[in-house]
Amino acid sequence: MKKIILMLSAAAVMFSCSKEKSCCTEKATENNAPAIEAAAPEAKENQLSIEATDQMKFNKTTLKAKAGEPITLTLKHVGEQSKETMGHNFVLLKKGTDVDAFGQAATQAKDTDFIPQEMKDDVIAHTRILGGGEEDTIEIPALDKGEYDFICSFPGHYVMMHGKLIVE
Repeated sequence: MKKIILMLSAAAVMFSCSKEKSCCTEKATENNAPAIEAAAPEAKENQLSIEATDQMKFNKTTLKAKAGEPITLTLKHVGEQSKETMGHNFVLLKKGTDVDAFGQAATQAKDTDFIPQEMKDDVIAHTRILGGGEEDTIEIPALDKGEYDFICSFPGHYVMMHGKLIVE
């Protein structure tokens, strides 16, 4: 038994010190070196991202942006279900919009990606409906300071999938 353990230990040491691994380690180091030397890109203001899951949740309930400048927003559906069964979108509403009324009206608006046409003037911007693994990026026009509601307008989702965009 001791001989078997000794032989296995010796084999493990030999494999851990093999040239092939050393070669790979050197390559990894060489490949990473330029990234370390390169300057990190500056984070651009008003570039936001948010994720939606198969559990009917956004990963963020508060987003912040700078007033007076356009906003780029990316929605990523990180789940796996199709847009027919668990579709998600991001809908940014104008101040004062009745979120419940909008959400209820959206249930009848399948043909327009759950954006009710009778309330389309209450929408500042929205993504398309996404299925699992998809993403969409939208440009939101410059906004005044304040708090703006956002929701997912897929039927019934707005109750759990909502938040605030705070523009400062």
